[in-house]
Amino acid sequence: MLPSRQIARCLLPNRLRLATVSLPRQRLLPAPFFPRQAPYASHVSPLARHFAAASTADEQIDEIQELYASARDEFEIAAEETEKMTVYAEDDRKAAREELTKLQDAYKKAIEGPDPEVGEEIKRRVGQRVRELESAVVAMEEAAQNQD
Repeated sequence: MLPSRQIARCLLPNRLRLATVSLPRQRLLPAPFFPRQAPYASHVSPLARHFAAASTADEQIDEIQELYASARDEFEIAAEETEKMTVYAEDDRKAAREELTKLQDAYKKAIEGPDPEVGEEIKRRVGQRVRELESAVVAMEEAAQNQD
């Protein structure tokens, strides 16, 4: 009985060696960072869609902020001229109203765009400032009418 165990032990390492040699080698790849998902109809993953929406929102917000800065500058000039009741006050109020109209058009276009997520992001980030400027321009125009 003892000799057969010794033979089995002698053969075991060879068998294991033969077994490992005969097995096909598998290529080890790092695990994917994101689990593999089924392809989408648009072939864009939700994560990529989120970042694309964010960049689109950022671009539109930058444009709106530039228009806001211009409209605010015109408003401040018009408010100063209206307060002093200068000859230029009426023209400055018109210029402020024109810039505000440009801002409102761009804001409305961005809000009503094809992607509702982008619209909500824009509302959240710049909507309050646009509404404040609108109300300030209306108040300035009402004050100018009461001065006349």
